[in-house]
Amino acid sequence: MILVTGAAGKTGRAVIRALKRREAAVRALVHRPEQIRAVREAGAAEVIVGDLFDAVLLTQAMADVRAVYHIPPNMHPQEIAMGERVLQAARDAEVALFVYHSVLHPQTEKMPHHWQKLRVEERIFESGLDFVILQPTVYMQNIMPYWRDIVEKGVYRVPYAPSTRLTWVDLADVGEAAAIVLTEPGHAGAIYELCGPDTLTQDQVALILSRVLKRPVRAEKMPLEEWEARARAAGLSDYARETLKRMFLYYEAYGLWGNANVLRWLLGRSPTRLEVFVSGLLTDKAR
Repeated sequence: MILVTGAAGKTGRAVIRALKRREAAVRALVHRPEQIRAVREAGAAEVIVGDLFDAVLLTQAMADVRAVYHIPPNMHPQEIAMGERVLQAARDAEVALFVYHSVLHPQTEKMPHHWQKLRVEERIFESGLDFVILQPTVYMQNIMPYWRDIVEKGVYRVPYAPSTRLTWVDLADVGEAAAIVLTEPGHAGAIYELCGPDTLTQDQVALILSRVLKRPVRAEKMPLEEWEARARAAGLSDYARETLKRMFLYYEAYGLWGNANVLRWLLGRSPTRLEVFVSGLLTDKAR
C-alpha cells in the first residue's frame, strides 16, 4: 500500500492515476469529505479524511503502508511543522520509503514556500528514513486559468513581465516520475529535479499559443494590484497572497529554470514539450 497525502489536489490525483496504471494500491489522505469522489475516480483504493496535524489520524493512515508520497498543502504557513508530524508518523510506522514533493530550487529564501520546503528536506535527511525528494518546476497546467482570455482576447496575462524566463513541466510527467520512484527499486537517497525541455520567456509562450491557436496571442503583464484583488475575491489567505506576490517578483527578477536530463532519464523518453501540451489542451477543450 502507498499513502498519498494532499491527494485531492491536481498533483495528488496525477500521482494516483500514474500509480493506478502500475497497478499499485493507493490510500489517499484528503482534508474534506467532498474530496473523496475525486480521488476515488483517480484510482485510490482507500480514502482517509482528516487533518495532517491529527496524530491519531496519521497513525491510522500509515498502517500497513510501504511508502509515503507527501504532498504538502499549497502555500501553508505551517508546512514545516506539518512535515515533522508526517515524518514522525512514518518513522513510527517504519515505512520503507518516504517521498517528498518539494519544488525546483528550494534554496531560494526570497520565496517563503520554497524555503519552507528546504527546511522540510533537512528534516527528512535527519529522519533515518529511506527517502526520495522530487523538485518539479512550474506546471504547464498553470496556463489553464488564463485560457479564456487567451482564446477569446488573444492575451496571455500573467503577474510578471513578458520577459520572465521559466522552465515548464507537464504534471502528467511529474506523476509518472513519482510512480516510478515509488514502485521501482534503486532510487532511495535521490534528489531529482523535474524539468521539461522548454525554458521560455512569456513572450515565447505567447508565440507557441499563437501557433497552436492559429491566431495572434500576446503576453502582457497583469499589475500585482489587480492580481491581488482577484486573489482576495477568490478567498486566498493573507499568507498565500503575500507568498505568491513574492514568488512573482522573484520570477520576474531571476526566472526559474532548470535542465530536463534527469526527467528524461527517469521517464525513459523525452518529457512533454509545451507546444504538445497546449495542442492537447486545445483538443480537449474542443470536445
